[in-house]
Amino acid sequence: MAAGLHLMRSKRGVALLVTLSVTTLLVTMALEYNRRARYAVIAAAAARDYLTMTEMAGAGVQVAMAILVKDRMQNDTDTPLDDWADPERIAEALKAFPFEAGQLTLVIEDELGKIQVNALVSQPDGKQFNESQRTLWERFLQYYADRKELKLDLKDDSEPQAIINSLKDWMDSGDDDAITGLSGAETSYYRDKQPPYPCRNGPLTDLRELLLVKGITAELYEGTREVPGMARYLTVHGMEPGEGTNLSFPGRINLTTAELPVLFALLPSENRDLVEAIDELRRDIASGKQTVDVKSPNWLNQLPGLGEIKLDPKLITMASDTFRVESTAALHDASTTVTAVVQRVQASRSGKWSCRLLSWQVD
Repeated sequence: MAAGLHLMRSKRGVALLVTLSVTTLLVTMALEYNRRARYAVIAAAAARDYLTMTEMAGAGVQVAMAILVKDRMQNDTDTPLDDWADPERIAEALKAFPFEAGQLTLVIEDELGKIQVNALVSQPDGKQFNESQRTLWERFLQYYADRKELKLDLKDDSEPQAIINSLKDWMDSGDDDAITGLSGAETSYYRDKQPPYPCRNGPLTDLRELLLVKGITAELYEGTREVPGMARYLTVHGMEPGEGTNLSFPGRINLTTAELPVLFALLPSENRDLVEAIDELRRDIASGKQTVDVKSPNWLNQLPGLGEIKLDPKLITMASDTFRVESTAALHDASTTVTAVVQRVQASRSGKWSCRLLSWQVD
């Protein structure tokens, strides 16, 4: 009888262990199901919010296009005094397109206030320098060579002239041993890289391509917290129709929207000490502290002490039809930015202005 009682107790113990095991398994499965369900809900909500923000930001680009078209119909110059450059005017325009939730901010920048990379060489073959542009690049790279905050060691491949020569070889149509100067580089140089890659042998289509060019380091391209890199002041846009079916990159820079490093590159070396003063004066004009007719081609010479400055007319313009738009949508502690480059174009028959999209990036 004692043996039977012991056997019964053993069976009860086994049954209890099985029950506990099954219960534990069921609880674990329930918790895992709950976790997956919650993750699916959160992921679905995040996807919904991302889609909503992307659509909102895309709508912001459309608003920017409308502002730019209206501006072009009103005048043929582009300055910091125009509506597209005024944050308050932009905010007013956005109020006409309210959203049930979330916020939208919009920034419009003149893309032709920058140095146009592809204008460095003549098109379409790129085998000759545009001398005005080469001088511009020499001054621009010297600006970075003088920036001690960057702690750059611009020697050998990264000297200004070496970079300019390598950049020309990257864009020209020839791909032979006839490199530019002693410091240029054709495909034979890049084949020794890991991984190897060829020269573009044509105009750049993406600014990040500069990181592939001999002598252009990540530090020079991206800069530091104190000094923005050269990418901030360069563009691959600015193309215009040339002769026949050819394309042209005039490379003219809007003096009223160019930032300090570009101003440094535009001014002759003997006027270099005036760069910061000119930049400050231009900011005062934009804020209304100075009253100067910036629509005049020689507005800079109207400022006190600047009457004798002579700028290369091949490098200067007062108008632009290419703009960078940054549209940021914020919703539920998250945000999405659409960065687009647009160009104003005029219909040949009707004469109406519109904007066409040149590039689109979602961050």
